[in-house]
Amino acid sequence: MAYWLIKSNPSCFGIKDLKEAGTEMWDGVRNYRARNFMRDDMQVGDKAFFYHSSAKPSGVAGVVTISRAGYPDTTQFYPEHRHYDPKATADKPRWYMVDVTFEQTFNDILPLSELKFLPALEDSLLLKKGCEQLTIIPLEPKHWYAIMDMAEKLHLLSEDTDSIE
Repeated sequence: MAYWLIKSNPSCFGIKDLKEAGTEMWDGVRNYRARNFMRDDMQVGDKAFFYHSSAKPSGVAGVVTISRAGYPDTTQFYPEHRHYDPKATADKPRWYMVDVTFEQTFNDILPLSELKFLPALEDSLLLKKGCEQLTIIPLEPKHWYAIMDMAEKLHLLSEDTDSIE
């Protein structure tokens, strides 16, 4: 099993939207590095933190599971769609997506401002300069467990999955 962090602006699609949907396509990613992670590396059963980006505060909102490995992002083929790519074809897709399934929300956002102080994350792409715009970030097990431990210590883990506002 691999670990990931996936980012979304909650005003467009947040953890509560995923909770309501149950499972959703993670489409619209238009960064080649993130695309490669989805196409080549993300597998069914992998775990990911759902990260609210461009939010106040930005941070980890919950946990999801990868429920379908990388496959062509269908939005690239429709001219009327905002993620349309005229260079993409069915024979040679340029963009990929995965399906994610809701697992859990945290009682509150675990903010990036707190994550920056975790020594275990100092070598993670989450905190690396130049990687701020990546919407898919691989995590090492030590990164995953450090974030989960911090959430537990801050009493953010809960069975109540409606906690984040």
